[in-house]
Amino acid sequence: MERKDAPILGIESSCDETAAAVLAPDGRILAERVLSQIADHAVFGGVVPEIAARAHLAVLDALVKDALREAGLGFADLDAIAATAGPGLIGGLLVGTGYAKGAALAAGKPYLAVNHLEAHALTARLPGLSPVQPDFPYLLLLLSGGHSQCVAVEGVGRYRLLGTTLDDAVGEAFDKTAKLLGLPYPGGPALEAMAREGNAAAVPLPRPLLHRAGCDFSFSGLKTAVALLVAAEPPGALPRARVADIAASFQASVTDILGDRLEHALALCPDASAIVVAGGVAANGAIRARLAEVAARRGKPLIAPPLRLCTDNAVMVAWAGLERLRAGMAADTLAAPCKPRWPLES
Repeated sequence: MERKDAPILGIESSCDETAAAVLAPDGRILAERVLSQIADHAVFGGVVPEIAARAHLAVLDALVKDALREAGLGFADLDAIAATAGPGLIGGLLVGTGYAKGAALAAGKPYLAVNHLEAHALTARLPGLSPVQPDFPYLLLLLSGGHSQCVAVEGVGRYRLLGTTLDDAVGEAFDKTAKLLGLPYPGGPALEAMAREGNAAAVPLPRPLLHRAGCDFSFSGLKTAVALLVAAEPPGALPRARVADIAASFQASVTDILGDRLEHALALCPDASAIVVAGGVAANGAIRARLAEVAARRGKPLIAPPLRLCTDNAVMVAWAGLERLRAGMAADTLAAPCKPRWPLES
Protein backbone atom coordinates (compact mmCIF):
# COMPACT_ATOMS: atom_id res chain seq x y z
CA MET A 1 0.00 0.00 0.00
CA GLU A 2 1.40 3.40 -0.95
CA ARG A 3 1.80 5.53 2.13
CA LYS A 4 1.01 9.23 1.97
CA ASP A 5 1.96 11.99 4.38
CA ALA A 6 -1.52 12.37 5.83
CA PRO A 7 -3.34 11.53 9.08
CA ILE A 8 -5.40 8.41 9.76
CA LEU A 9 -8.80 8.01 11.41
CA GLY A 10 -9.43 5.12 13.80
CA ILE A 11 -12.84 3.85 14.96
CA GLU A 12 -13.52 1.46 17.86
CA SER A 13 -16.93 -0.11 18.63
CA SER A 14 -16.21 -3.72 19.60
CA CYS A 15 -17.89 -3.68 23.01
CA ASP A 16 -19.21 -0.90 25.23
CA GLU A 17 -17.02 2.07 24.32
CA THR A 18 -17.60 4.14 21.20
CA ALA A 19 -14.35 5.82 20.19
CA ALA A 20 -12.73 7.81 17.40
CA ALA A 21 -9.19 9.14 17.07
CA VAL A 22 -7.08 10.95 14.52
CA LEU A 23 -3.33 10.35 14.40
CA ALA A 24 -0.68 12.23 12.45
CA PRO A 25 1.62 10.14 10.19
CA ASP A 26 4.29 10.18 12.92
CA GLY A 27 1.85 8.84 15.52
CA ARG A 28 1.05 12.10 17.29
CA ILE A 29 -2.50 12.11 18.63
CA LEU A 30 -4.35 14.97 16.94
CA ALA A 31 -7.73 14.16 18.53
CA GLU A 32 -9.31 11.36 20.55
CA ARG A 33 -12.84 10.78 21.75
CA VAL A 34 -14.33 7.99 23.89
CA LEU A 35 -17.90 7.61 25.07
CA SER A 36 -18.46 4.91 27.67
CA GLN A 37 -21.74 3.03 28.00
CA ILE A 38 -21.20 1.98 31.63
CA ALA A 39 -24.36 3.73 32.83
CA ASP A 40 -26.43 2.00 30.12
CA HIS A 41 -25.31 -1.47 31.18
CA ALA A 42 -24.83 -1.08 34.94
CA VAL A 43 -28.45 -1.89 35.74
CA PHE A 44 -27.99 -5.28 34.04
CA GLY A 45 -24.65 -6.05 35.71
CA GLY A 46 -22.90 -6.57 32.38
CA VAL A 47 -22.84 -5.58 28.72
CA VAL A 48 -26.07 -6.17 26.79
CA PRO A 49 -25.06 -6.56 23.10
CA GLU A 50 -28.23 -5.08 21.60
CA ILE A 51 -28.07 -1.99 23.84
CA ALA A 52 -24.37 -1.59 23.00
CA ALA A 53 -24.99 -1.73 19.24
CA ARG A 54 -27.82 0.82 19.40
CA ALA A 55 -25.69 3.16 21.50
CA HIS A 56 -22.82 2.98 18.99
CA LEU A 57 -25.24 3.75 16.17
CA ALA A 58 -26.65 6.75 18.01
CA VAL A 59 -23.35 8.52 18.73
CA LEU A 60 -20.67 7.37 16.28
CA ASP A 61 -21.26 9.92 13.50
CA ALA A 62 -21.19 12.89 15.89
CA LEU A 63 -18.14 11.48 17.70
CA VAL A 64 -16.13 11.06 14.49
CA LYS A 65 -17.04 14.51 13.21
CA ASP A 66 -16.11 16.05 16.56
CA ALA A 67 -12.69 14.37 16.46
CA LEU A 68 -12.08 15.51 12.88
CA ARG A 69 -13.17 19.04 13.79
CA GLU A 70 -10.66 19.17 16.65
CA ALA A 71 -7.93 17.92 14.32
CA GLY A 72 -8.90 20.56 11.75
CA LEU A 73 -9.49 17.93 9.07
CA GLY A 74 -12.14 16.47 6.82
CA PHE A 75 -12.44 12.98 5.40
CA ALA A 76 -10.70 14.16 2.23
CA ASP A 77 -7.57 15.02 4.25
CA LEU A 78 -7.08 11.50 5.57
CA ASP A 79 -4.66 8.82 4.42
CA ALA A 80 -6.93 5.95 5.43
CA ILE A 81 -9.78 4.94 7.72
CA ALA A 82 -9.24 2.07 10.15
CA ALA A 83 -11.91 0.34 12.22
CA THR A 84 -12.01 -2.59 14.60
CA ALA A 85 -13.40 -5.55 12.65
CA GLY A 86 -13.05 -8.10 15.46
CA PRO A 87 -12.99 -9.79 17.81
CA GLY A 88 -15.98 -8.40 19.66
CA LEU A 89 -19.75 -8.12 19.73
CA ILE A 90 -21.06 -8.50 16.19
CA GLY A 91 -23.61 -5.67 16.44
CA GLY A 92 -21.04 -3.11 17.51
CA LEU A 93 -18.51 -4.34 14.95
CA LEU A 94 -21.08 -3.94 12.17
CA VAL A 95 -21.82 -0.36 13.24
CA GLY A 96 -18.16 0.69 13.34
CA THR A 97 -17.00 -1.08 10.19
CA GLY A 98 -20.12 -0.06 8.29
CA TYR A 99 -19.49 3.58 9.10
CA ALA A 100 -15.78 3.29 8.23
CA LYS A 101 -16.50 1.55 4.91
CA GLY A 102 -19.09 4.15 3.95
CA ALA A 103 -16.75 7.02 4.76
CA ALA A 104 -13.87 5.34 2.92
CA LEU A 105 -16.03 4.76 -0.17
CA ALA A 106 -17.37 8.32 -0.19
CA ALA A 107 -13.95 9.91 0.31
CA GLY A 108 -12.06 7.48 -1.93
CA LYS A 109 -9.76 6.38 0.91
CA PRO A 110 -8.35 2.95 1.83
CA TYR A 111 -10.23 0.97 4.45
CA LEU A 112 -8.29 -1.00 7.08
CA ALA A 113 -9.99 -3.81 9.05
CA VAL A 114 -8.07 -3.89 12.34
CA ASN A 115 -7.81 -6.82 14.73
CA HIS A 116 -8.65 -5.44 18.19
CA LEU A 117 -6.03 -7.67 19.82
CA GLU A 118 -3.35 -6.50 17.39
CA ALA A 119 -4.25 -2.92 18.26
CA HIS A 120 -3.60 -3.69 21.94
CA ALA A 121 -0.39 -5.52 20.99
CA LEU A 122 1.07 -2.59 19.05
CA THR A 123 0.02 0.27 21.36
CA ALA A 124 3.34 0.08 23.22
CA ARG A 125 5.11 1.27 20.05
CA LEU A 126 3.13 4.52 19.91
CA PRO A 127 5.72 7.35 19.98
CA GLY A 128 5.89 9.24 23.26
CA LEU A 129 3.93 6.63 25.17
CA SER A 130 6.92 5.33 27.09
CA PRO A 131 10.60 6.28 27.57
CA VAL A 132 11.34 2.95 25.87
CA GLN A 133 9.81 2.08 22.50
CA PRO A 134 10.14 -1.70 22.18
CA ASP A 135 11.90 -3.32 19.27
CA PHE A 136 10.62 -6.59 17.85
CA PRO A 137 10.42 -9.13 19.30
CA TYR A 138 8.80 -8.25 22.61
CA LEU A 139 6.61 -10.16 25.02
CA LEU A 140 2.96 -9.15 25.33
CA LEU A 141 0.78 -9.99 28.31
CA LEU A 142 -2.76 -9.25 27.10
CA LEU A 143 -5.16 -9.06 30.03
CA SER A 144 -8.79 -8.11 29.51
CA GLY A 145 -12.36 -9.17 30.12
CA GLY A 146 -12.23 -11.56 27.19
CA HIS A 147 -8.57 -12.52 26.88
CA SER A 148 -5.61 -13.69 28.94
CA GLN A 149 -2.69 -14.39 26.63
CA CYS A 150 1.09 -14.43 26.52
CA VAL A 151 2.21 -13.53 23.00
CA ALA A 152 5.60 -13.12 21.35
CA VAL A 153 5.19 -10.03 19.14
CA GLU A 154 7.68 -10.65 16.33
CA GLY A 155 6.53 -7.95 13.90
CA VAL A 156 3.45 -6.29 12.49
CA GLY A 157 1.14 -9.17 11.60
CA ARG A 158 3.52 -11.72 13.16
CA TYR A 159 2.40 -13.11 16.51
CA ARG A 160 3.30 -16.34 18.28
CA LEU A 161 0.88 -17.46 20.99
CA LEU A 162 2.80 -18.80 23.99
CA GLY A 163 -0.09 -19.33 26.39
CA THR A 164 -3.77 -18.54 26.85
CA THR A 165 -6.58 -19.08 29.32
CA LEU A 166 -8.06 -22.55 29.60
CA ASP A 167 -11.37 -21.18 30.88
CA ASP A 168 -12.22 -17.69 32.19
CA ALA A 169 -10.23 -14.63 31.20
CA VAL A 170 -8.73 -12.67 34.08
CA GLY A 171 -11.03 -9.68 33.60
CA GLU A 172 -14.03 -11.99 33.54
CA ALA A 173 -12.86 -13.53 36.82
CA PHE A 174 -12.57 -10.07 38.38
CA ASP A 175 -16.07 -9.09 37.23
CA LYS A 176 -17.72 -12.33 38.35
CA THR A 177 -15.96 -12.28 41.71
CA ALA A 178 -17.00 -8.67 42.25
CA LYS A 179 -20.60 -9.63 41.52
CA LEU A 180 -20.40 -12.49 44.05
CA LEU A 181 -19.21 -9.97 46.64
CA GLY A 182 -22.06 -7.56 45.87
CA LEU A 183 -19.81 -4.91 44.37
CA PRO A 184 -21.09 -2.54 41.66
CA TYR A 185 -20.49 -2.80 37.93
CA PRO A 186 -17.88 -2.54 36.45
CA GLY A 187 -16.52 -5.11 38.84
CA GLY A 188 -12.77 -4.93 38.21
CA PRO A 189 -12.16 -1.35 39.43
CA ALA A 190 -14.64 -1.83 42.30
CA LEU A 191 -12.85 -4.96 43.49
CA GLU A 192 -9.44 -3.30 43.27
CA ALA A 193 -10.68 -0.37 45.36
CA MET A 194 -12.18 -2.69 47.99
CA ALA A 195 -9.00 -4.79 48.10
CA ARG A 196 -7.07 -1.77 49.40
CA GLU A 197 -9.07 -2.03 52.62
CA GLY A 198 -8.52 -5.75 53.12
CA ASN A 199 -5.92 -8.22 54.35
CA ALA A 200 -4.56 -10.22 51.42
CA ALA A 201 -3.53 -13.07 53.73
CA ALA A 202 -6.90 -13.33 55.47
CA VAL A 203 -8.51 -15.88 53.15
CA PRO A 204 -6.66 -18.91 51.70
CA LEU A 205 -7.47 -19.16 48.00
CA PRO A 206 -6.06 -21.42 45.27
CA ARG A 207 -3.54 -20.34 42.66
CA PRO A 208 -4.37 -22.51 39.63
CA LEU A 209 -1.46 -23.69 37.45
CA LEU A 210 1.10 -21.97 39.70
CA HIS A 211 4.59 -23.29 38.85
CA ARG A 212 3.10 -25.47 36.10
CA ALA A 213 5.18 -25.71 32.91
CA GLY A 214 4.21 -23.31 30.12
CA CYS A 215 2.28 -20.09 30.51
CA ASP A 216 -1.38 -21.00 30.17
CA PHE A 217 -3.88 -19.51 32.62
CA SER A 218 -6.86 -20.82 34.57
CA PHE A 219 -9.13 -18.66 36.72
CA SER A 220 -12.37 -20.64 36.88
CA GLY A 221 -11.33 -22.61 39.97
CA LEU A 222 -10.34 -19.44 41.79
CA LYS A 223 -13.71 -17.87 41.01
CA THR A 224 -15.48 -21.04 42.19
CA ALA A 225 -13.51 -20.97 45.45
CA VAL A 226 -14.81 -17.46 46.12
CA ALA A 227 -18.36 -18.58 45.27
CA LEU A 228 -18.11 -21.42 47.82
CA LEU A 229 -16.77 -19.01 50.45
CA VAL A 230 -19.64 -16.62 49.91
CA ALA A 231 -22.21 -19.43 49.93
CA ALA A 232 -20.91 -20.57 53.33
CA GLU A 233 -21.42 -17.14 54.89
CA PRO A 234 -24.54 -16.33 56.97
CA PRO A 235 -27.55 -15.10 54.92
CA GLY A 236 -27.66 -11.44 53.97
CA ALA A 237 -25.09 -8.93 52.79
CA LEU A 238 -21.50 -9.64 53.72
CA PRO A 239 -19.87 -7.26 56.21
CA ARG A 240 -17.67 -4.71 54.48
CA ALA A 241 -14.54 -5.97 56.28
CA ARG A 242 -15.20 -9.51 55.06
CA VAL A 243 -15.75 -8.32 51.50
CA ALA A 244 -12.48 -6.37 51.66
CA ASP A 245 -10.52 -9.39 52.92
CA ILE A 246 -11.92 -11.67 50.22
CA ALA A 247 -11.28 -9.04 47.54
CA ALA A 248 -7.69 -8.52 48.71
CA SER A 249 -7.06 -12.28 48.89
CA PHE A 250 -8.54 -12.82 45.42
CA GLN A 251 -6.41 -10.04 43.94
CA ALA A 252 -3.28 -11.42 45.64
CA SER A 253 -3.98 -14.84 44.12
CA VAL A 254 -4.37 -13.32 40.65
CA THR A 255 -1.17 -11.29 40.93
CA ASP A 256 0.77 -14.39 42.05
CA ILE A 257 -0.59 -16.33 39.07
CA LEU A 258 0.25 -13.57 36.58
CA GLY A 259 3.75 -13.09 37.98
CA ASP A 260 4.41 -16.83 37.72
CA ARG A 261 3.00 -17.09 34.19
CA LEU A 262 5.14 -14.13 33.10
CA GLU A 263 8.27 -15.87 34.41
CA HIS A 264 7.41 -18.93 32.33
CA ALA A 265 6.61 -16.82 29.25
CA LEU A 266 10.02 -15.14 29.46
CA ALA A 267 11.64 -18.57 29.42
CA LEU A 268 9.83 -19.23 26.13
CA CYS A 269 10.81 -15.84 24.67
CA PRO A 270 14.27 -15.09 26.11
CA ASP A 271 15.19 -12.62 23.36
CA ALA A 272 12.27 -10.29 24.16
CA SER A 273 13.40 -6.67 24.16
CA ALA A 274 10.69 -5.69 26.65
CA ILE A 275 7.58 -6.83 28.48
CA VAL A 276 4.36 -5.13 27.44
CA VAL A 277 1.14 -5.40 29.43
CA ALA A 278 -2.07 -4.29 27.72
CA GLY A 279 -5.83 -4.60 28.01
CA GLY A 280 -8.30 -3.35 30.59
CA VAL A 281 -6.84 -5.38 33.47
CA ALA A 282 -3.48 -3.69 32.85
CA ALA A 283 -5.00 -0.70 34.67
CA ASN A 284 -4.91 -2.63 37.96
CA GLY A 285 -2.18 -1.13 40.16
CA ALA A 286 -1.39 -4.29 42.13
CA ILE A 287 -0.97 -6.29 38.94
CA ARG A 288 1.28 -3.64 37.40
CA ALA A 289 3.43 -3.65 40.53
CA ARG A 290 3.88 -7.43 40.49
CA LEU A 291 4.74 -7.52 36.78
CA ALA A 292 7.21 -4.67 37.34
CA GLU A 293 8.94 -6.77 40.01
CA VAL A 294 9.32 -9.68 37.60
CA ALA A 295 10.54 -7.39 34.81
CA ALA A 296 13.14 -5.75 37.06
CA ARG A 297 14.38 -9.12 38.25
CA ARG A 298 14.79 -10.25 34.64
CA GLY A 299 16.39 -6.98 33.51
CA LYS A 300 13.59 -6.16 31.07
CA PRO A 301 11.70 -2.87 30.78
CA LEU A 302 7.99 -3.10 31.57
CA ILE A 303 5.82 -0.98 29.29
CA ALA A 304 2.20 -0.34 30.22
CA PRO A 305 -0.06 2.14 28.43
CA PRO A 306 -1.46 5.09 30.34
CA LEU A 307 -4.75 4.15 31.99
CA ARG A 308 -6.92 5.75 29.32
CA LEU A 309 -5.30 3.54 26.66
CA CYS A 310 -5.65 0.30 28.63
CA THR A 311 -9.37 0.08 28.01
CA ASP A 312 -10.88 0.04 24.52
CA ASN A 313 -9.99 3.16 22.55
CA ALA A 314 -9.54 4.33 18.97
CA VAL A 315 -5.99 5.61 19.36
CA MET A 316 -4.73 2.04 19.31
CA VAL A 317 -6.89 1.23 16.28
CA ALA A 318 -5.53 4.19 14.32
CA TRP A 319 -1.98 3.30 15.37
CA ALA A 320 -2.41 -0.31 14.23
CA GLY A 321 -3.55 1.08 10.89
CA LEU A 322 -0.46 3.30 10.70
CA GLU A 323 1.79 0.36 11.50
CA ARG A 324 0.20 -1.56 8.62
CA LEU A 325 0.69 1.39 6.27
CA ARG A 326 4.35 1.64 7.28
CA ALA A 327 4.80 -2.08 6.67
CA GLY A 328 3.41 -1.72 3.14
CA MET A 329 0.47 -4.02 3.78
CA ALA A 330 -2.51 -3.97 1.43
CA ALA A 331 -5.75 -2.25 2.32
CA ASP A 332 -8.85 -4.35 2.92
CA THR A 333 -11.71 -4.51 0.47
CA LEU A 334 -15.11 -3.13 1.42
CA ALA A 335 -16.32 -6.74 1.43
CA ALA A 336 -14.01 -7.61 4.34
CA PRO A 337 -16.19 -9.26 7.00
CA CYS A 338 -16.47 -8.62 10.71
CA LYS A 339 -15.00 -11.43 12.82
CA PRO A 340 -16.52 -11.87 16.30
CA ARG A 341 -13.75 -14.41 16.89
CA TRP A 342 -10.39 -13.47 15.40
CA PRO A 343 -7.34 -15.08 17.03
CA LEU A 344 -4.35 -12.77 17.03
CA GLU A 345 -1.99 -15.46 15.75
CA SER A 346 -4.17 -16.04 12.67
